This record gives sequence, C-alpha cells and structure tokens, in this order.
Amino acid sequence: MKNLRMKAARAALDLSQQQLAELVGVSRQTINAIEKGDYNPTIRLCIAICRALNRTLDELFWEA
Repeated sequence: MKNLRMKAARAALDLSQQQLAELVGVSRQTINAIEKGDYNPTIRLCIAICRALNRTLDELFWEA
C-alpha cells in the first residue's frame, strides 16, 4: 500500500527523497520504495523517518 502520508509529510517540509534519505541513513531508492508501498521498513527506520519528519508512527505508518 502506498504511503501517501509519508510523502505528504516530506513534501510539507520541502524535503526531496534524497534529503530525507540522507537524514535517516538510507538510499533515495529506499525512500521511494517505502512511498510506493514496495518496501516494508524496519521499526528502527520508521522511527528515524518519524523523527526526521516530526510526525508520530501513528500519523505515518499505522492504518486508521
């Protein structure tokens, strides 16, 4: 399932996929795959992304 919430949060901070990838220590392709729903990140990576985007796990990764 696509992660449009993560993409929107990243865009709201005017961050590129590359910039977010550098902040959390992964490749741009990993960020792209998460946003497209092709990759299920580890909880550690989820937390790093949440911190970088100033969002909670619930806001970005949990189904409502």
